[in-house]
Amino acid sequence: MGGAWILTVYSLLACVAQFAVGFVFAQKCGNKCSAVDRWVLVWLFYDAMVHFTLVSAKVYKSTWWNKTICQFCVRKEYGKADERWLYSDPTIVSLELLTVVLDGTLALLLVYAIIKDKHYRHFVQITLCVCELYGGWMTFCPDWLIGSPNLNTSNWLYLWVYLVFFNGIWVVVPGLLLLQSWRDLRRMHQYPKKKNR
Repeated sequence: MGGAWILTVYSLLACVAQFAVGFVFAQKCGNKCSAVDRWVLVWLFYDAMVHFTLVSAKVYKSTWWNKTICQFCVRKEYGKADERWLYSDPTIVSLELLTVVLDGTLALLLVYAIIKDKHYRHFVQITLCVCELYGGWMTFCPDWLIGSPNLNTSNWLYLWVYLVFFNGIWVVVPGLLLLQSWRDLRRMHQYPKKKNR
């Protein structure tokens, strides 16, 4: 039992470390951005790191990754909550392949667009958020439709931390960013009308 808890603690610390790295990058790269946009950058750096390290390890299964981060954090630990991560479930692999390539790249492109105040920022932001929400839906809906046989909801850690919290942030944050894009685009559309009156 002790070994299992050590794996859990190290895995959670690895997630916290990735968030901390994202925070440092956001403060350094986004020092001229608003406070809100710096927090958006924290999320984007974290999002890109998760996709390019942990998720890509699930998809590509390289020997080196399997012996380190993948086996340690994703496949063994998260697989306790969602056993599809312990084998090559075609739905999960297909979705995660798309998220590694598309979502990870879009997150970095959005970082650049925010820092450089590019005109395409909200187009990329909306696209990324829709991809994240779609990925979350397609990860869980097929399993829900057959009675969730792959999800372990009997343990509070697996249910509330791994399944609800860690997957929930990929719903809540994209939802908030969609709202931000909606408000900013509406403000941009209204400003020229007021100016021309």
